[in-house]
Order: sequence, then C-alpha cells, then structure tokens
Amino acid sequence: MVAPLVECIANYSEARRGEVVEAIIQAIATVPGVSLLDRHSDLDHNRTVLTFVGPPKEIEEAAFRSIAKAAELIDLNQHTGTHPRIGATDVVPFVPIFDISMAECVEIAQRLGRRVGEELSIPVYLYEEAATRPERKNLENIRRGEYEALKAEIGTSDERTPDFGPALLGPAGATVIGARHPLIAFNVYLTTDDVTVAKKIARAIRHSNGGLRYVKALGMLVEGRAQVSMNLTNYTETPVARVVEMIRREATRYGVGIHHSELVGLIPEDALIDTATWYLQLDQFETHQVLERRLFDLMKSQSVPNETPVLPVAVSGSSAQEFLNSLAAGTPTPGGGSASAYCGAAGAALVEMVARLTIEKPKYAAVRQEMEEALEKAMKLRDELSRAVASDAAAFDGVLAAYHLPKGTPEEALRRTDAIQQAILRATHVPLDVASMAVSVMELAVRMVEQANVNAMSDAGVAFFLGKAALAGAGLNVRMNLVSIQDLQVKEGIQVKLREYEARGVTFESRLCKFLEERGGLHLE
Repeated sequence: MVAPLVECIANYSEARRGEVVEAIIQAIATVPGVSLLDRHSDLDHNRTVLTFVGPPKEIEEAAFRSIAKAAELIDLNQHTGTHPRIGATDVVPFVPIFDISMAECVEIAQRLGRRVGEELSIPVYLYEEAATRPERKNLENIRRGEYEALKAEIGTSDERTPDFGPALLGPAGATVIGARHPLIAFNVYLTTDDVTVAKKIARAIRHSNGGLRYVKALGMLVEGRAQVSMNLTNYTETPVARVVEMIRREATRYGVGIHHSELVGLIPEDALIDTATWYLQLDQFETHQVLERRLFDLMKSQSVPNETPVLPVAVSGSSAQEFLNSLAAGTPTPGGGSASAYCGAAGAALVEMVARLTIEKPKYAAVRQEMEEALEKAMKLRDELSRAVASDAAAFDGVLAAYHLPKGTPEEALRRTDAIQQAILRATHVPLDVASMAVSVMELAVRMVEQANVNAMSDAGVAFFLGKAALAGAGLNVRMNLVSIQDLQVKEGIQVKLREYEARGVTFESRLCKFLEERGGLHLE
C-alpha cells in the first residue's frame, strides 16, 4: 500500500530578492514530511516557482505557511515583472500523485482557500477542478488585468467577488488556489529579439485563438530574446513534440528559428518518454523498457504499508549527484560558496557517524555524555550548513538581480547602487556564517579524534579536513565580496570576524596534529 502523496507547484511574485525566496522556502521546510523538489526563479518574470511534495495534511500546511510568509515580504504595489500576476503568492495548484483522488485535492484547495481568506485576509479564487464558477476554471480569466485591475474592481463587481476572504485587495494581492492534472510550464526562446514574432507565434499555437488544444501561450521578451511562454495542460492529448514542431514551423515564416527551450519546474516522465519516442521514431517502444521505470515499479511493490514511498533519485532531486550536476552546469549558481557549505555539511555528517559509533560501544561509556552532546551539535550544524547551500545561491541571485535594476535616472542609479551594496552584504554574511560553522565542525572533529571510537579516527580526521576546506572556501568568498563593499566600518568588522574564525581553525589544526603525532607518530604535512 502506497501512502497518499500530493504535489504543490506554487508561484510567487518574487525572484530578484533572493533572501525573500529563501525565506519562503524555509517556511515550507518547517513542515516535517514535505520535500522541496524544485525551485525555478526568473529575473525578467520576477517570479519563482517552487515544487514541493508530501502527504495531504502536511502539504496543505506547508502551502499555508508559504503564503503567509510571501504576504509578509512581498508588496504587489512595488512589484514589476513581465509575467501576469495578481498576488504575492499568485497561484497554488495541487496535483494528485499517489493514492489520492482529484476530488480529495479539490477538498485540500477549498480548506486552504478558506483558511487563507479567514486568517490572512487575502482574497482567494478557486480555479481548474476546484472552480466554483465555469468562467473561473481558466486562470487567465481570474488574472485578467492583473493586480492593478483587480484592485480597482474587486469591491465593485460580482464577477470579481472572491470565493473566500474579503472583497478588498491589500499589498499581498489575491491568491488563486486549485486542483489540476499535471501541467508542463515550457518556454521556447527564438533566435530574435523581436517580441512581436513571439506574440504572433503564441497567438498561432494557443487554443483560445484556434491553435493547439491544451496549449496556453504568451509572447514576451526575456533576457534580451523573444520567448514563447507556455502552459501545456494535457500533454497526453497535445504532446510536447507537436508543440515544438509547430513553433518551429511558425518561426520559419518569420525567418527565425528556435534558439533553446526551458522547463519551469518539473515535467512528468511520460511526457519526456513520449517526446523521445516521437523524435527517435521508436515505433515499437514500450515504457517498461525504461530502466528507472522498471526499478520504480519494483520499489513500489516492496514499499512498507503506511509509509510514504522513497522517491527515486530522478524524482526526489535531493541526491549528491544532482547537486554535483548543478555545480558543474554553466550557471552562476550554485557555485563555490554552496560547495563550501556542502563540504562543511559533509564534515558534520561524519562527526555524527563517529559519535554514533562511539555511543553504541560499552567500551566508551565514560565519554557517552560528551558524544551525545557532540552528536546533537553536529546534527544542528549539518542542518544549518545544508540550508546554507541554497542560501548562498539565493544570495548571489540577489546580487545579480540588483545589477539588473534600472539606472536611467539619477534616482534610479542611486537606488540601484544601494540595492547592490545591500545584496553584496547579504551575500557576504552567508559565507561568513559558513566559516563560523566550519570552525565548529573542526572543533567537534578534533574532539572525535581525541575521545571517540579509535576505529573511526580516520573518519573523524576526514571530517576535520572537510571543515577546513569549508572554512577556506567560505573565507575566500567573503574576501572576494569585501572588495565591493563601500562601508569601511562594516568591511573591517567582517574582516575581524573572519580572522578570528581562521585563527581558531589554526589552533584546532595544531591540536589535531599534536595529538596524532603523540599517539600514532603520524605527521600531517
């Protein structure tokens, strides 16, 4: 028996302030049993899509906490971006994944909508399968005119009366909540910066204008390139390959081609299999020929009753290999700061391992209390350093966003300069915190070498050097950022702290070397 599992693909009207996105992610992370599968932030859209999964009750709570946090930190009166929006948390759809019906997801949407309206005083509109009116089934009808139009009309028209919450729009705007089948958010970039071409192609392919069924499309300019932005609402009836080929054919009419495409969030495996089958012309292909599909079926058949199934690596997105792939990609984030935090987290995890291997041995009963204290500290450090992996990337994204701010007038230039300084300062504090935690990992590792299970001494030593690597990497990131900080007093304060952490690290390394030389005649170069 597979436990019920629901996916939530929430859209938030913020991407340029990395610290805000990170705060929303942390709000989701406070709910046990909920896992973040994917994060996609687009600076031009100024929009972030977070995909998370969990049991019904937990996913509902995580969505509520994220909406509350977004309402606290995002003001729609100050928001600009190319993507249509009416709320700080713009859209919250629930998708049934395992052992749960669409009707049950509709109930989740209704309960969440009522709670958001009553507790947060945010107007809520139900859409797709949860819609209470036929015209609200389609998101674009609810979002017509965006936040600005809704703000003017919400209290004057029955058409604009929300399903839950007040008929009054505050800075957090309104939120659209619903239940739906899997949707593919898919963008195609063209080999031109002429946005009118993208708009013509979008008009040709979208269903509302006589194009392909189950295709919603807009043409816009993103990163200096014309983009056809789409939602594919039923990939089984209108396959992705058919959409791409129609765009390719329409583009040819205007003398342009497809430059590249991108996914926003996640895509069902079947959609990729269908696309590969079409392009490779695998006429006799069967889905059971996919290795991961066969393995996943085996895992489901062997899952323990009443437990949430362990998702395969390709779905969970939490594997070390996936992080390394992200690190290796040609993108600014994650980078060296995230890698440093990851090293520190690995060191803390090894400290935990050594502590556990010591606690369980009667031979080391005399140090059991010290090991339990070290274990607790190491667990906390691993958790915080793991979070810092994402925090560092988010902070750097904030710096990039600040550099994208307009500077056409003296006032805009001044605001941009101030935003850049604030963003760089935030991006400096993350690795500074990593440096501090790395030193703590080094200290715990030395204690493990000195007191813990002698059979795990090499593991404790590796933990120490992982902490040392984290300290060195974080310190380098801090110093690189300090070059751009203009406030000399702030800069000096950060330098003093970093030198203190590094001095402590040297002390612990000397202590480690001395112990190893005295006990085993080991000399570390």
